[in-house]
Amino acid sequence: MDTTTQVPAVEPEIALDTRGIGGHPRGLTTLFFTEMWERFSYYGMRALLVLFMVAPQSEGGLGFSTAKAASIYGTYTGAVYFMSLPGGWVADNILGARLAVLVGGVSIAMGHFSMAFSSLPTFYAGLVLIVIGTGLLKPNISTMVGGLYGKDDPRRDGGFSVFYMGINIGAMISPLVCGFLARRPEFKAILGSFGIHLDSTWHWGFAAAGVGMTFGLVQYLYPKALPPLLSFFGAFMGGFVLVSFKPKIADLATTGDIGLFALASLIGLGAGLVLSWFVTAKEKKSGAAESTHPLANVGFKPSERRSKEGGAAPTEKLTSEEKRRIGVIAILFIFSALFWMAFEQAGSSLNLFADTLTRNSIFGWEFDATYFQSVNSVFIILLAPVFSWLWLKLDRRQPSSPMKFSFGLIFAGLGFVVLAYASTFAVGGSRVGPSWLVLVYLLHTIGELCLSPVGLSTTTKLAPGRLVGLMMGVWFLSISFGNYAGGWVAGFFDATVEGALWKLFGSVALTTIAAGGVLILLTPSIKKLMGRVA
Repeated sequence: MDTTTQVPAVEPEIALDTRGIGGHPRGLTTLFFTEMWERFSYYGMRALLVLFMVAPQSEGGLGFSTAKAASIYGTYTGAVYFMSLPGGWVADNILGARLAVLVGGVSIAMGHFSMAFSSLPTFYAGLVLIVIGTGLLKPNISTMVGGLYGKDDPRRDGGFSVFYMGINIGAMISPLVCGFLARRPEFKAILGSFGIHLDSTWHWGFAAAGVGMTFGLVQYLYPKALPPLLSFFGAFMGGFVLVSFKPKIADLATTGDIGLFALASLIGLGAGLVLSWFVTAKEKKSGAAESTHPLANVGFKPSERRSKEGGAAPTEKLTSEEKRRIGVIAILFIFSALFWMAFEQAGSSLNLFADTLTRNSIFGWEFDATYFQSVNSVFIILLAPVFSWLWLKLDRRQPSSPMKFSFGLIFAGLGFVVLAYASTFAVGGSRVGPSWLVLVYLLHTIGELCLSPVGLSTTTKLAPGRLVGLMMGVWFLSISFGNYAGGWVAGFFDATVEGALWKLFGSVALTTIAAGGVLILLTPSIKKLMGRVA
């Protein structure tokens, strides 16, 4: 899942604060849930985007061709990461990170709500607003996480791990919720029980993404709003889980159905209350001053930051060693873009494969194709601690950063080998079992954990201290290029032509595995350029 968040601190040191989650600063709780809701909105909408564009107009979609939909998807996802460069500049030079996140969140919410209206102009306007908003929010909220910790605070890495889990929790839940509201007959049955009859509910899914971002903004501005927001969402999830596993209850046709639905909602409400107590208990116990916002000491405007830091650092020329290290970043940039070209098929060609060629049921339970978008996040949550332990266990014997990059590319390619093979069984209207896609996502997640967090860490280690922000922007740019290329590649998805999918997925597999092999051969030379950086 999304791991492009571990940006080093640029904020001044502040007093030690242990009033937040797990003894971390109080502000981490606020940023954790802000980013969780932002990722909820982003991945919820992403799960619907291509499917909505290719759906016939008679079913409430836009009726675009696969090639056109994939091109728009690639341009959109590429632009989201590209805008991190100007978004970071705006925060550094005009707004400050704290205000940039707020403005970005408002733009994102407006974009999702814009897409909830049934017109082509509001659809495109929504995409533009989300791109602008994400460019402002994503790099700067990460900067504020770093700013919560002093220069030598040993809690920093653990804090980013907590923050990273928030990202993946939001990304895991959102495709389930937004996909349910947009496409499932059970939701239409619930609406029908209240006298609301709609032919299409796509825009309910898009609106839900906007509601998620709104939740994030409310608790960002007013942290004490967290308990009621979590309680409300818990009640919703209780009813959602019940209806997902017992679709007949959705009609609410009998008193028993209504009572069971109410009981499930109450259980979810209780879970939300317990969770909110858990994350705020230490803060309440410490008697934190209500007048002080948890983010009061981070995200300063440029003028405030310069006054606290004693002026801007002087510009220095790059040394020969620094130039070599930047050259390594440039080399890894190419391989990073190739990885994300393959990985970002998740929202396009893999999404179409799930919708048209996969049997979306298990043990008699039928689910929506969009639910597959949550699988990667589930594997991230399960495997991230394992990889963290593995690298620590190997210590000095662990592979170098370029070698880990090559592993990431090879595992991404192996996922497409599996998919290419599975596509040979999806002929003549036949559908393959869901286990194929689950295996693909498992391999891709392993690849992601080998490359994405390593890329972030390597960039911060290689970049000169005065250029870390710019080099992180370069990392985001590699993801942008990869996303755009991925959209172009997905345009070749065509389930109606025999052998087309085998060629498409096989070509992606060959490209990524070959790139991994080339990088293995280049690793000794790259390590010399890296010097003492592993």
